[in-house]
Amino acid sequence: MFVPINTISNMFSKKDKMSRNNDVQQTGHNMINEGTSITGDVKASRDIRIDGLLNGKMEVNGKVVIGNSGKIEGDVNCKTIDVSGRVEGNIIASEMVNLKSTALILGNITTDKISVEPGAKFTGSCKMGEAAPTKDEKKK
Repeated sequence: MFVPINTISNMFSKKDKMSRNNDVQQTGHNMINEGTSITGDVKASRDIRIDGLLNGKMEVNGKVVIGNSGKIEGDVNCKTIDVSGRVEGNIIASEMVNLKSTALILGNITTDKISVEPGAKFTGSCKMGEAAPTKDEKKK
């Protein structure tokens, strides 16, 4: 199931009313607010903030922010992610993972860079940078 997320406030901006094509506005943000729960996979071309619950996979061509009350039950694939809430699934971030002091991660992380504040909880493995060498490559 595919669920597109859009912000209502951006729909009524002056710039959108004057636009003559269907180009995506890069200034808008997607949000799943506290008290909202979504079941299904989410794909977003822009940044997204989760303060509610998402039960499904997430693919974002930008930054993901998971607030204190936010929870994702599924894998996340993005450029950058800041986690203050909970992720029960694997995270693949091509650029950066920031785990805030209130973060709880139950899954594996693959990223180029990671920042972990004291108090963050992480159960899983972390793979950074280039792929780890295989057993055969280590013997050479």
